[in-house]
Amino acid sequence: MSETAGISTGIAERYASAVFDLAKEGKGLKALESDVAALEGVIADSADFRTLLTSPLYSRDEQQTAIAAVAKKMKLSTTTSNVLSLLASKRRLFVLPQLATVLRERLAEERGEVTAEVTTAKALTKAQMDKLAKTLKAQVGKAVTIQETVDESIIGGLIVKVGSKMIDTSIKSKLNALQNTMKEVG
Repeated sequence: MSETAGISTGIAERYASAVFDLAKEGKGLKALESDVAALEGVIADSADFRTLLTSPLYSRDEQQTAIAAVAKKMKLSTTTSNVLSLLASKRRLFVLPQLATVLRERLAEERGEVTAEVTTAKALTKAQMDKLAKTLKAQVGKAVTIQETVDESIIGGLIVKVGSKMIDTSIKSKLNALQNTMKEVG
């Protein structure tokens, strides 16, 4: 992890902890969950929004005005809107992607769930997704939410990350291991 990413994550974790506690006290965890999903969606879909978060060309006032308009248009909860406003006033909007990730993890933990990041060569069917979730639940002992990514470069198989554990059964990694073995022999 780079130093900048570590700093961003540290800042995001502090803000996420405060936001989560405020939402929990105000019985607004459902609203927070929908806000996080909406924010992750707009971060993923809008290059202009990502530029607003990271560009030093926007003044503090421009960021505050823009983020307030976005929060109003998205109908975000008061808590989330206030946090976005605070981030803009402190010139810390750049941590919003990490903040959303940390909040999603905290919300899942609150529900007794764990998120598994699954990378596949092609999209899994609903039946495959259910079977994988059931298998992972048996291993982890908690309900599992699967976050799927498709990466055709792995050729086939799966890469599953749950917390700090990773299982890589991709054909790409097996071919790389075979190639390394052959180099050692010859």
